[in-house]
Amino acid sequence: MTAVRVLIVGAGSRGSGYAEWIREHPEVAEVVGVAEPRAEYREPLADAHGVSPERRFADWRDAAAAARFADAALVCTLDDAHLEPSLALADRGYHLLVEKPLAQTRADCAAIVAAAQRNNVLLGVCHVLRYAPYTRLLKEIIDSGRIGDIVSVNHLEPVGFWHQAHSYVRGNWRRTADTAPMLLAKSCHDLDWLRHIIGGDAERVSSFGSLRHFRPENAPAGAAQRCLDCPVEHDCAYSAPRIYGRFLAEGRTGWPLDVLTPKPTEDTVLAALRDGPYGRCVYHSDNDVVDHQVVSLEFSGGTTATFTMTAFNRARPRETALFGTRGELFCDGATIKVYDFRTDSTETISVAAANDGQIDTGHGGGDAGLLASFLPAVAANDPAMVATSGADALRSHELVFAAEEARLTGSVVHLS
Repeated sequence: MTAVRVLIVGAGSRGSGYAEWIREHPEVAEVVGVAEPRAEYREPLADAHGVSPERRFADWRDAAAAARFADAALVCTLDDAHLEPSLALADRGYHLLVEKPLAQTRADCAAIVAAAQRNNVLLGVCHVLRYAPYTRLLKEIIDSGRIGDIVSVNHLEPVGFWHQAHSYVRGNWRRTADTAPMLLAKSCHDLDWLRHIIGGDAERVSSFGSLRHFRPENAPAGAAQRCLDCPVEHDCAYSAPRIYGRFLAEGRTGWPLDVLTPKPTEDTVLAALRDGPYGRCVYHSDNDVVDHQVVSLEFSGGTTATFTMTAFNRARPRETALFGTRGELFCDGATIKVYDFRTDSTETISVAAANDGQIDTGHGGGDAGLLASFLPAVAANDPAMVATSGADALRSHELVFAAEEARLTGSVVHLS
């Protein structure tokens, strides 16, 4: 297979992570261009891949204006900047892999799908949970009929107290108007995952949730605007110096520290906390996205499912319980427990034992599985090899939009 030439659009956490996988798999692909406005992120990535000076762009528009020099573009910008580069690059003939969410509105999502179809280019969407070895194994067990027909599902996304504070209170996804609702920004691939596991589409949806805790009225007495100035910071669960200091002490220099500064050290992280958004008090930020939400779903055929997203837990893998007519499954990302009604016995299956070497990559191997699926599809120009196509992802996004409509209106939304 000839290596696929890739343009990285957005050299932040997601773009740089994908680029690193590509660097480790030169037989599959190579990075030949990068578009990123921040030189401190653009240049190290470009240097690591030997990108020529004329293929280093401070603006994606300059990359799109040039004659097409790559086979595929990975659009890894923030949520509010997916639409324009995706449309322009599709028109240039680039195959597209777009970070989730595909876009912020139904119309924009549909426009990206239409652009890919119009230009006859492949469109993949980074619903990475589908690609994890854990998901593949779980799907095989379900499709084998071991638990019979799925009757109901309970799915939990335990975001984690510090992750919520990092990304959705202090960070890039804290405001709905600037990015997207929490359900779209964080959990759209959970609803996509439920569609994939159940094997059908939802027909009715309701939802409830709010921003309950991270509000000014819940600030401890005497709390300051910033952690480094706060007299009660030492007793706060969401202390930025404690959270990020722990990661430094563990020797971590990737996510989440590389979001604060491209070269995390004790000094650079301290400077970021002193002057940047990640040092703000979680009770005195400008966030408005929910910190907990539940979604209730009824699928075609009568299967029901609930999805719970909550900030108030120890950060850990997602947990799912599936209840069938012949047995039940409990999954936590590390093991799958299969209980058989007939034999009154439980089998515990280790996901790591069935893993293909990708478990230590992002999203339990999902990031690696995504690239290992999409890039060969580009090389073969075969839409059938794209596990999460644009049209399929559009249905998952429409489900998210319907759930958010249900939350805001207090209604049950029917999907056509």
